[in-house]
Amino acid sequence: MQETGSISIHTENIFPIIKKFLYSDHEIFLRELVSNAVDATQKLKSLAQLGEYKGELGELKVRVTVDKEARKITISDHGLGMTGEEIKKYINQIAFSGATEFVEQYKEKDAATKDQIIGQFGLGFYSAFMVASEVEIFSQSYKEGTEAAHWTCDGSTSFTLETTEKAERGTDVVLHVADDSDEFLEEARLRGILTKYCKFLPIPIEFEGQVINDTNPIWTKQPSELTDEDYKKFYQELYPMSMDEPLFWIHLNVDYPFNLTGILYFPKVKDELQFSRNKIQLYSRQVFITDEVKDVVPEFLMLLHGVIDSPDIPLNVSRSFLQADAAVRKINTYITKKVADKLSSLFKQDRAGYEEKWGDIGLFVKYGMLSDEKFYDKGKDFVLLKNVDGKLFTINEYTEHIQANQQDKNGNTVVLYTNDAEHQHSFVAAAQERGYDVLNFDQVLDPHFVGQLEQKLEKTSFKRVDADTLSKLIEKDDATESVLSEDDQKKLEETFTTAIANPAMHVKVAALSPQDAPVVITQNEFMRRMKDMQRTGGGGGMQMFGAFPESYDVTVNANHPLVSKVLADGGDTLAKQAFDLALLSQGMLKGEALTAFVKRSTELLG
Repeated sequence: MQETGSISIHTENIFPIIKKFLYSDHEIFLRELVSNAVDATQKLKSLAQLGEYKGELGELKVRVTVDKEARKITISDHGLGMTGEEIKKYINQIAFSGATEFVEQYKEKDAATKDQIIGQFGLGFYSAFMVASEVEIFSQSYKEGTEAAHWTCDGSTSFTLETTEKAERGTDVVLHVADDSDEFLEEARLRGILTKYCKFLPIPIEFEGQVINDTNPIWTKQPSELTDEDYKKFYQELYPMSMDEPLFWIHLNVDYPFNLTGILYFPKVKDELQFSRNKIQLYSRQVFITDEVKDVVPEFLMLLHGVIDSPDIPLNVSRSFLQADAAVRKINTYITKKVADKLSSLFKQDRAGYEEKWGDIGLFVKYGMLSDEKFYDKGKDFVLLKNVDGKLFTINEYTEHIQANQQDKNGNTVVLYTNDAEHQHSFVAAAQERGYDVLNFDQVLDPHFVGQLEQKLEKTSFKRVDADTLSKLIEKDDATESVLSEDDQKKLEETFTTAIANPAMHVKVAALSPQDAPVVITQNEFMRRMKDMQRTGGGGGMQMFGAFPESYDVTVNANHPLVSKVLADGGDTLAKQAFDLALLSQGMLKGEALTAFVKRSTELLG
């Protein structure tokens, strides 16, 4: 008996709209149809376990075949199957229960509206019409005494439904591939799609006689069942082109207040902070959904690799877009906490091993602290600060290490740091000669990290080693008497000011150690930071004041023998030479000024 009918929608043909707007990536038709077949198979297994199905299960697998000459793709399962009435219910009615609303939304071509649609329409099966001119269903229900059914639709709102003969329980979906979809008749293309989306489905997927999936990936197992080698092997399976092993990993497994499993791997993080945004793969019940997980995972965790699987992450009807809601925020918070807990555990249990890995994970930890306040609260106990001698400290350890020796006149602890130890070597050496410690902050995020620490730590300031603060500390600690009278110091200041002839250079004379450089050029820390912020587009409303002017402090060492010669010489040639030497030591002497310095040096040596 044959029945014909019309899918009950009250507007124009829905299929072109599905094809054009809903599923922009046509290849996912195979994901949808295979997923449906897997669902039907799993449901039958559940019924058997509950004793509601007592027949033979047989070989439970999903088969995908392609007949290029006949232009057919067939997806077959050995699952529940459907009666004719069930086909009418599930394929014709439920799928289009919201079709009128759907069409009204989509014909306006509003992408924002599209992304807000949660899968209430049940349209996964109809993705077949993106690549097929006609679709047939042959199905035999598991229920005893039922007849097999044959459903046919050519992509219009009309269908035919008739009884047929089918030897085995289950469903065959046959796609008659359209003329504009020849690519999907190629075995290699179909294999690639199945490998991408179905690689870890829980029911065996057979394509052209070969099972292409791992039905029990390690994230579905308990950590107690797995070895380090299992985790490393799976990492290579996920990222076959990776040359490095992961540093360590986190096994996620929670079932309340949401379901979430997965494994996150810590790779070596390069200093350039390159984001590999497609390195974490999102699955829903072992079906690959997307590798764009920015709404599920905090941005700083995008540096990690691995797999997250959750049926509770809301997707739109095409599963192509994540929907940010309370469940996603909870998952986001949970993952952040698990990562922080893992790092804290590694630090506490194996400090030496943690320090060995610090060069590869330090940037990640700092980025997390900058990005997430809760991560900062935990990270402050396991972030490490490295000094120029290579020794590592926690924040508290370092504060205690320098507190007694590095304080300004107001009793604030002064943290000295370099962002280029080689370039600022003379300043680092001067600080170390006084027993000061100098931190190495030379990573791309360190300017921001320094600012955060300064904001968070009480009575603590951070000063770059070539800032004027070091000179002040040296002056305070040395408390050296000047060998020059006040009149000579004033004369010396005038001589250098005239010789330099640059209003951006502010000359002062100070009584430093005779072993110190004759001239030291420093920059006000606040002004330097403001200029750095302006160069990188920061500084907020300060942009309205225009560019900050160049401004340097030139400290002339009254106790250096060369300075005494400048005073005795009475001219500005030697003063200019001493100043240029200071510029040269900091890489600030260039172009015409460098040429003049070389010529003057030759004349002075002659």
